[in-house]
Amino acid sequence: MIEITSNEINTTELLESVSSPTCGAAVLFVGTTRQFTGERETEKLAYECYRPMAIQKLNELRAAAMEKWGIENCAIVHRIGVVEIEAASIAVAVSSPHRVASFEAASWIMDRLKKDVPIWKQEHWVDGDRHWVHPTPKQASSEVIG
Repeated sequence: MIEITSNEINTTELLESVSSPTCGAAVLFVGTTRQFTGERETEKLAYECYRPMAIQKLNELRAAAMEKWGIENCAIVHRIGVVEIEAASIAVAVSSPHRVASFEAASWIMDRLKKDVPIWKQEHWVDGDRHWVHPTPKQASSEVIG
């Protein structure tokens, strides 16, 4: 399952969606909005995407992970719009017969997602500044918006 949504992510349903009697492992990674990034206090995050390409890239990541690690199932949900402190913006669930494959696949998906999927994050700071974050293969860079 691949989904881009403006709704809260239901992590229980996501984990259940990859459950299987042939799997002894299920890993759920949930990325949430943290209050501080370094010394700066975050008010909220806002995500935008180019939906057709984002869905295509997420499906490609899912298929590649399933093949590379022999995992049985994988589900990825990314939230767009405003995401408040402590709320989930991304969730990845992976199931496999053994735990190592699930952990490695989930980690790989998150690393590739941040580099390859056209989903953009705008950080809103409590001091009123906003920054668009555009990940690159080497490091993330920011552009001041206002």
